Amino acid sequence: MSLAREFRRAGWDVDVVAPVAHYPNGRRNLPRREAGIAFSHQNGPHGETIRRVPYLRHLGTSSLARFIDQLFSAVMSVPAGLGGKKPDAILATAPSLPTLATGYVLSKLRRVPLIVEMRDAWPDLARDARMVQGSVKSLVERAVEFVQQRADLVVTVTEGFADTLRERGLQNVVTVSNGLDLNSIPFLEPPAMDRKVFRALYLGNHGKSQRLDILVRASALLGDDFQLTLVGHGTARPQLVKLARELNAPVTFFPSVQGPEVVDKYREADTCIVSLRDDWKSFETTVPSKTYEVLAIGRHVTAIVRGEAERIVLEAGGGDVVAANPEAVAELWRELAADRGRLASGASGREWVRDNADYAQLAVKYMDTISAMVRPDPLPRREHTS
Repeated sequence: MSLAREFRRAGWDVDVVAPVAHYPNGRRNLPRREAGIAFSHQNGPHGETIRRVPYLRHLGTSSLARFIDQLFSAVMSVPAGLGGKKPDAILATAPSLPTLATGYVLSKLRRVPLIVEMRDAWPDLARDARMVQGSVKSLVERAVEFVQQRADLVVTVTEGFADTLRERGLQNVVTVSNGLDLNSIPFLEPPAMDRKVFRALYLGNHGKSQRLDILVRASALLGDDFQLTLVGHGTARPQLVKLARELNAPVTFFPSVQGPEVVDKYREADTCIVSLRDDWKSFETTVPSKTYEVLAIGRHVTAIVRGEAERIVLEAGGGDVVAANPEAVAELWRELAADRGRLASGASGREWVRDNADYAQLAVKYMDTISAMVRPDPLPRREHTS
């Protein structure tokens, strides 16, 4: 949405094709008028046009259920994407992989360039997720590579993955990292020095990729003077709740929060966690998007990451990088609780975000790249987002 805002400020027309707004479990997360009605359109907050498509309800939150839901919405997006004025370009964004196929079909039907935006390291992530099933390429991997090879432009969110794609022969690759609207993110004062309970916060997806069981096990090693808060949804959440009960771990679970509630959760925390499992090679070139938010808001980062994400946290001076095992995480939190001065990470993280991940700057680079691809003149152009 922040990029759409910047595109609109530059005078671009933006159409967004998206499902009716809903949680992964199928429930709408907004009133009907705001969530949208299938096969109708509504005005977005920045003047963009949002064309809504249906989704499948009551499928559950398993990976298969979510894929079927995404596939259904992707198919429904084709007729929706044929409506309205002919765009100058089609932009298809993953991690919803069926969306890539929708973008490819629409670009052919409307005879316009295709921009493929890889917000995760696909198809490498697919290989990592099925390591125990052998080394033969899956249909998903082949489909992703097919679209990548035929796109007019491939956009990655990390330099590392861009380099990986170039090594495979793709030349039309640029990097526009994830980021945030820095002006909308407050900078919090350090947590109080006299807190009796050390509070660690994780905000985000609860899936296989994050290995949040490490956090639950770490908290179980620490006892009642520590409190872990997990906020969000995901396929691993039921197992995490069960594990916390079995270990009698000091863990509190909350559903996803938005707006001021997010800031309230950050304000309560002593350290905020960004986490990716360390046994999937694709995550060496992946940066959790929450990394930028935690750096900008001024909270200490417990970073259970490696590769490019590790480099960013250390370069920004925003916290500590720790190994992906419960004992190491527990030991770090003990040290931080004993020396709370380390939690005052200062403004260095926010300054790093200002220089490297502010959407106002990222959008300029993105628009320049799209404009150069669509036509050489500098006039504002329309963009169709699928």
